[in-house]
Amino acid sequence: MLSTSCLVISRLLATALTVLLWFAAEPLLRLQFRGFDDATLAETLRLLRIVLPAQIFFLTGGVLRGVLMAHGRFGPQAIASVVYSLAPIVGGLLFAWASEGQTAGRADGFAWGTLAGAAIGQWAIPVWALRRLPGAVGRIRVGLLDRDFREYVWLALPLMLGLGLTTVDEWYEKWIGATLAPGSIAAITYARKLMMAPVGVVGQAVGAALLPSLTALSQRGDGDGFGALLTSTLRTTLGLGVLAAGALTTLALPIVRFLYESGRFSGDDARVVSALLVVLAFAVPGWVVQQVAVRGFYARGEMWRAMALSTAVALLVFPLYLAGGRLSGVDGLALASTTAITLNALVTVLWLRRRAGAPDPVALLTTLWRGVLVAAIAGLAATLLLELSGRWMPRAFLELVAGGLVYGAVAVVATRLVGDEPMRAGLAAILARLRRLKGSPKA
Repeated sequence: MLSTSCLVISRLLATALTVLLWFAAEPLLRLQFRGFDDATLAETLRLLRIVLPAQIFFLTGGVLRGVLMAHGRFGPQAIASVVYSLAPIVGGLLFAWASEGQTAGRADGFAWGTLAGAAIGQWAIPVWALRRLPGAVGRIRVGLLDRDFREYVWLALPLMLGLGLTTVDEWYEKWIGATLAPGSIAAITYARKLMMAPVGVVGQAVGAALLPSLTALSQRGDGDGFGALLTSTLRTTLGLGVLAAGALTTLALPIVRFLYESGRFSGDDARVVSALLVVLAFAVPGWVVQQVAVRGFYARGEMWRAMALSTAVALLVFPLYLAGGRLSGVDGLALASTTAITLNALVTVLWLRRRAGAPDPVALLTTLWRGVLVAAIAGLAATLLLELSGRWMPRAFLELVAGGLVYGAVAVVATRLVGDEPMRAGLAAILARLRRLKGSPKA
């Protein structure tokens, strides 16, 4: 079967490339980061080799998740994105506490958390789900000349070759960050890890679940249904992305202090990282919109168009990162990242509109300004609480819990009052899921 051919080949290819990169890692790092001293290079090499095996789980797990989605099982794909996004943060926390807050322990935690997130989220969860689908994978057979397999390779090839901004954004930050003040790469990496958590929960999960439905509508030639589903999903995702960005912006300092501030990570470090998080938070709506909008191209079988667009944008915005880093250091680099990701999402939506007649940009703008209004109201309420309670609530955990509760409660009320229907539907779905989780032990 196609799935077993892809699984075997992807596993062999991933393992071979991982072994190759393991031995080639040091010269590649020296080429990429010429300014690193020997100690920094050795530490980077050690961390890189920890996360390298994650690629095996990504490639093989991708095939397994494709099989699940072909059988109408979308939950494992959504859970995989959430687990992978949260695992590095959990790993950083656990290792930091175990090593009494030392920076080296936290870095190890991020690396091992990334590997664990890939193994559990991207591979183990799909494997477990497939065990409940007898016969879904079938017997092991490698059919390199199968017509279905050749078609699969042709469709997947642009995704392998393309250099989308969602991939190279982190590369740019590290390449240019290596030329800035010491600690710049670490600071923006800490902030980026936090910013990517809602992106994984909202954008990646929704985009993965949306693709099969969009593909079915496109294959049936149902243009109206395709456009309606794409627009409504983008509006819901955009609204949730704006609310998540507002929460990160409002609670940036207590989040960073609670998660990172210990040992050699001082209060000054927390302020630097939280300031970067505020800037990067504005990119969350662009990230989640991009994750969903690009599925419109995939559903239409236009992988090569999507690859050409994403690669062109990634190359064209590189001077923006370069200028931001040189003019304003790591702050300028974060601003360049936010600007580039937002432009990337805008270009993707507009070209998709030209190709498919959807989504409706006016509807997206309506959701955007309503979402910004809701986030501003909720953010103001939470900020006032934190300012007034600063003297009697000094601990970061208490500030995070109290501020988060106020932000969430006000956001729910404001969404019902001034939010649009897709925002209300998305928020209602989240609240329903939380109520089910709360009641599950009693069941």
